[in-house]
Amino acid sequence: MSWRRYCATSNATIAAGVEFAHVLSSGDIVLLTGTLGAGKTTFTKGVATGLGVSDAVTSPTFIMVREHRCANDRGIATLHHCDVYRVGTLDEVIDLALGELVEDAAVALVEWGELASSVFGRAVLTITFDVDDEDGRTLVVAGDLASSRGPLLDRWAS
Repeated sequence: MSWRRYCATSNATIAAGVEFAHVLSSGDIVLLTGTLGAGKTTFTKGVATGLGVSDAVTSPTFIMVREHRCANDRGIATLHHCDVYRVGTLDEVIDLALGELVEDAAVALVEWGELASSVFGRAVLTITFDVDDEDGRTLVVAGDLASSRGPLLDRWAS
């Protein structure tokens, strides 16, 4: 099962991220997939806002993992924003130990998540960003965790 939300603008993509923050629970890993410029970092900025991050959120392409402190009532203290675009091998993804990062009141959003999906197994949320001809995007949420969040995702998608 999957949920879809269309975002015509960058601001709509940020708003989708803000609302998606309410779907998350501590320990969640969200794999973000889509082409360059599809809106993955823009969406993450919205999630960060929804989780109460006050510092600037930028692409972690060259650092691979940026850690942001959160202030919210959801029990999520840390947002790990990851980008595995420059990772060369699956072993390098494993060396990042992303799964261990989310064990203590944290969530991780992983850009280029398709490169890391085999590391995390099935207990993830995936969001695919499909860009249309007018530069809008459709966000498609799926994954094993998605079905357990059905009512929250129903609200998010509407």
